[in-house]
Amino acid sequence: MKRHIYKILGLAAGLFLVAFNSHDDAYEEQLRQWHEKRIESLKAETGWLNLAGLFWLKEGTNTFGGAEKNDILFPADKSKPFLGEIVLHKDKVTLKAAPDAQIFNGDQQATELDILPEGKPVTLKHGPLRWFIIKRGDKYAVRLRDLESEFLKGFTGIERYPVQDKWRVKAQFVPTKGRTVSITDITGRTDDQVSPGKLVFTVDGKEYNLDAVGRPENLFIIFADQTNKHETYGSGRFLYSSVEPDGTAWLDFNKAINPPCAFSPYATCPLPPKQNKLTLAVSAGEKRYGEH
Repeated sequence: MKRHIYKILGLAAGLFLVAFNSHDDAYEEQLRQWHEKRIESLKAETGWLNLAGLFWLKEGTNTFGGAEKNDILFPADKSKPFLGEIVLHKDKVTLKAAPDAQIFNGDQQATELDILPEGKPVTLKHGPLRWFIIKRGDKYAVRLRDLESEFLKGFTGIERYPVQDKWRVKAQFVPTKGRTVSITDITGRTDDQVSPGKLVFTVDGKEYNLDAVGRPENLFIIFADQTNKHETYGSGRFLYSSVEPDGTAWLDFNKAINPPCAFSPYATCPLPPKQNKLTLAVSAGEKRYGEH
């Protein structure tokens, strides 16, 4: 009789372990696919690995091309010596291309056009180079991409912590209507961003909270933790989430990612606000890739 009972208990335990492991395997497979898409996005034409320059515009005429006499210096081996002028005048940015520049907007050769219209900025092409205008505060800059970038060619992947269920944490979303959070980027510019609420969660019996920006359906969290000192990117990492119908949100730190500045010196990354600097070592997600 006892042998029969032990046999049943053993079978039940085995079934439980199979079910538990299949759940783990499914979760790990989901994260593996998510990480593959993350890698693909970094390597894509619009990804962070091909950034090749960030040039702040002065009011008036800014000459650009591969020759050193230009205000904006493009890679000499991938650009004609003089490509033309980028003119900033009272918040309007205009391209004036040299006659032989071979600059394209899509399939059309560009001569003179407004390259910062309302909405999406114009992306221009010359050989393997791509560039467009970004605005940070009241300043404008040319963001240059090189589809043959050494950063892109030298990319071999990102080391990660092993996936752990412990770091998939259920948080309570606490709305904070009308509140803003001050976010400073690496250029020193501070921007007050709307925060829909904070996320309150518990790890090892201790409560923590993180301020989020964005919208409840697309929360963006910039956080720092104790691993930043040695194992993960020095200034912090990014995490995304969304609020569930019951007012909770998953904080899946297995999906914590490096900011763009880990991959390129030409990004303008936001830094974690002081209240998002955790006294906790979050040993999950992406490890340190680089320091720029």
